[in-house]
Amino acid sequence: MGSCAIYAIGMLKHRFLFVYRWMRSLLSAAVAVVFLLLPGLTTLRDLADPGVRRPGIPDKAWRMHRYLTPLIQQWARERIASKRAAHLNLYDVPSTEWPMFTCVFYLRTTEALQAAWENDHRLSRPAPLNYSRDAVEAAKDLLLDPNHHTWVRQHWGDDYWHTQNVFFRSLVISGITSYEQLDGRGQYRPLLRDQVDTLSAALDHSKLGLLEDYPNECYPIDVLAAIAWIKRADELLGIDRGEFYARSLRAFVGAQSDGRGLVPYTVDYLRGRVDEPSRGIGNSHVLMSATDLWPVQAQIWYNLYEKHFWQERWWAAGFREYPRDITNCSWYDVDSGPIIDGFSISGNAFAVAASRVNGRFDHAFTISAQVLTACWPLPNGLQLGPRTISLAAGDHAPYLGESAIMFFLTQNPKEGVHIRTGGHLVGSVYLGLLFYIGFGGLMLWLSIRDIRRLLREKHPVKNCKEADTNVPRG
Repeated sequence: MGSCAIYAIGMLKHRFLFVYRWMRSLLSAAVAVVFLLLPGLTTLRDLADPGVRRPGIPDKAWRMHRYLTPLIQQWARERIASKRAAHLNLYDVPSTEWPMFTCVFYLRTTEALQAAWENDHRLSRPAPLNYSRDAVEAAKDLLLDPNHHTWVRQHWGDDYWHTQNVFFRSLVISGITSYEQLDGRGQYRPLLRDQVDTLSAALDHSKLGLLEDYPNECYPIDVLAAIAWIKRADELLGIDRGEFYARSLRAFVGAQSDGRGLVPYTVDYLRGRVDEPSRGIGNSHVLMSATDLWPVQAQIWYNLYEKHFWQERWWAAGFREYPRDITNCSWYDVDSGPIIDGFSISGNAFAVAASRVNGRFDHAFTISAQVLTACWPLPNGLQLGPRTISLAAGDHAPYLGESAIMFFLTQNPKEGVHIRTGGHLVGSVYLGLLFYIGFGGLMLWLSIRDIRRLLREKHPVKNCKEADTNVPRG
């Protein structure tokens, strides 16, 4: 083979390796900036937001709402059009419940942001409803889509709108109340009036003030939330049901509470027997709403929740899924998510809202800091952490985690609630920031170092003649 051919092959190989090293260095630098450094800086900004430490709405909720709005609109429209909700596993929670929950969280968030904007136009240049109207309509349509009711129709029959079915009906009440607050035309007020009248009457007439979500499944935590959401709807409709709210407390106190004085997770409501005592996800869920109904009792419950469930570790702080004296517990539940060293993932996410509405911003800041760090916020607005968890259960509700966190951050105490500030950062927050900024900075430095080396590198041979002199002679 001639010297020029050897030279050409050598140069081709050299250039290929040169381009490969360039591309590898540039890709590493881009990954470091996009997936680590910028998320770290965003997390630092979120942690410094005053709305995380005291009443207000953090800027993150506004940013998440703008990002999620077109995605939720497209997802809801495509899911309705696909009719896939009519062909789901009856007992598959992520595919049946989660899409409904996503829409409720989105509608509740939009309502909260719009109300805040109407009080202070400086919070957002466009009014939230101006850019989210189509998404609001899509979320409402999914809530009322008959195909998305298939699973409860299979459970309760064609009269599922008026036969127990507490969880589903309460979600519709909550979502449509927010929709009517935003839309204001009253198109769905007859449906709302029918639901709050019939569900409140059924609860009031039941032996213990409880009804079932599904046949043989009674969750007092869902009943309590339903009563609070009935009250929200009543305020919109101009209905005074004060005696019913006061009487409803009977379902959750005294003999109806668990052994710690908290709301049980599940009961046999026909026999009046507690099947499963209080859990973290359940306590966090009810404490988001209890202050709207019984402020004094809500404070009692929150204090008991803190007493029996709050846990401090060097790496984390928050609420356990099970009380501290229960150690032989599961590591995963479809409601709580993964349970790590006793901590409930979902229970603490819901506790962001529970602690905020109860004025416990010392807890809210500590928990929120961990949630915000785990979000892994990318520059385009995607929250990689909650998105990954939502998609882990399939593609039925990909935006549930993000819409839930967005909603939790908009919740605030009512006037007159005592505010306690404070809180602290735990090890996982520092480790997360070290990962984002420390590891990201190291990756970027190594990439820049390689790029500088490539810029200084010279070709081993300059031309064919030089190559010829290096060819060994026989």
